[in-house]
Amino acid sequence: MLDATDLKILDLLQQDARTANAEIARQVGLVPSAVLERIRRLEKQGVIEAYTARVAPKALGLPLVAFITVRVQERLGSTDTARQLAKLPEVLEIHHVAGEDCFLVKVRVADTEDLGRMLRERFGRIRTIKSTRSTIVLETVKETSILPLKEPG
Repeated sequence: MLDATDLKILDLLQQDARTANAEIARQVGLVPSAVLERIRRLEKQGVIEAYTARVAPKALGLPLVAFITVRVQERLGSTDTARQLAKLPEVLEIHHVAGEDCFLVKVRVADTEDLGRMLRERFGRIRTIKSTRSTIVLETVKETSILPLKEPG
């Protein structure tokens, strides 16, 4: 169970994972050792999954974002297609969805030519994929991995 202090610590770490324990302690009203103990507990419980650096995609020549709906032909419950898609470095997210399509896949590539090549050469090698439909992003208004945190109770 997360209390208000845990939520405040999580909020601070989501904003900047490099925030020093002493600064977190100052903001939540605890001593640094107590903050470190709480963070370690949150890591052990799997609440904090990882610490990462957010890299600017354009700086790496990957400005184009596309969402691809994927229909597959495989037995219900099989994860073969998802595992194969997950191996592709351009694939950032894979979501198993309800409805006519099976997966919603988010990719980042250099341009439309690169997208077409990826679909033909990489997705095309996955035999269980029956069809795809791509939507190219013209502008990203908001993109975040920061989760909304609610007070307990």
